[in-house]
Amino acid sequence: MQYMLLIYQPAQPPADAAGPEAWMQYTATIQQDGSMQAGDALADVDEATTVRRRDGQTLTTDGPFADTKEWLAGYYVIDVPDLDAAIERASRVPNVGYGSIEIRPVREM
Repeated sequence: MQYMLLIYQPAQPPADAAGPEAWMQYTATIQQDGSMQAGDALADVDEATTVRRRDGQTLTTDGPFADTKEWLAGYYVIDVPDLDAAIERASRVPNVGYGSIEIRPVREM
């Protein structure tokens, strides 16, 4: 089953935030165990554009949809047997100690 691990980062990460080496090591680990299907870091939230369609008009706004203390920083798509395995992978994401990881099943269409 495929799951998306949505990686949320605080707007102000702590001084001891995980560095690039920790992320490369985590990525290598889930590549080696065969569960990684895809994944990328996202550009900073100030580079986002939100698009809406209202009353027949397309509206764009600079930035994210909502002002929050955490922002979506990246994702992994993993293929694992069940939710327990997805939770295990999410518990090792480098920022789990100061950010949060949302697990969502990928819907089969």
